[in-house]
Amino acid sequence: MRPRVKICGITRVEDARLAVALGADAIGLIFTPRSPRCLTLVQAQAIRAVLPPLVTSVALFMDAPAATVAEIGAALQPDLLQFHGAEDDAFCMGFGRPWFKALAMREVGDASARMAQYPHAAGFVLDGHGVGEPGGQGWCFDWTRLPSLSVPWLLAGGLTADNVARAVRVARPWGVDVSSGVESAVGIKDPHKLQQFFREIHRETAAQERA
Repeated sequence: MRPRVKICGITRVEDARLAVALGADAIGLIFTPRSPRCLTLVQAQAIRAVLPPLVTSVALFMDAPAATVAEIGAALQPDLLQFHGAEDDAFCMGFGRPWFKALAMREVGDASARMAQYPHAAGFVLDGHGVGEPGGQGWCFDWTRLPSLSVPWLLAGGLTADNVARAVRVARPWGVDVSSGVESAVGIKDPHKLQQFFREIHRETAAQERA
């Protein structure tokens, strides 16, 4: 079965349309001021408006005040929230929407123990950045040290068309999450890189099904 694909850090309507046409399952919209891909609410609403049914809209936050999360949630109506900071389980639960928690994987640690701190998460994003750093920086981590996971989870960090097939083969993720690896410039998705990324995922999936 093909892993689900989330294209994150979308800043333009045309990039969202292309990602969806290629088969994206989810589109990530960033509301972290320190990120160069941070959107205004108006920009995010324009992108949200072109997403068809069954394509998940994901609003990303990192240590944002609860009032900010609630305000954007009410105005944007995202399908899913994603938290990248030091938010605890109770905070993430407070908005009446399903949510994923991102875990920084650059430092060696027990991912299972950290995941257990978020019993109400709908799923997780295991990213290559360090603790306290935003995602989208293109850093990989050692996929071989991932535990066996029974919850939905996205593999993120440093994925490109050159390595996503190996990532899918080694890590066997529920889904993959890419941002900088399919860009021509920060926040600008590259059509060729996007096409190649999906092509490699389909190629690896077909190979696994034949095996």
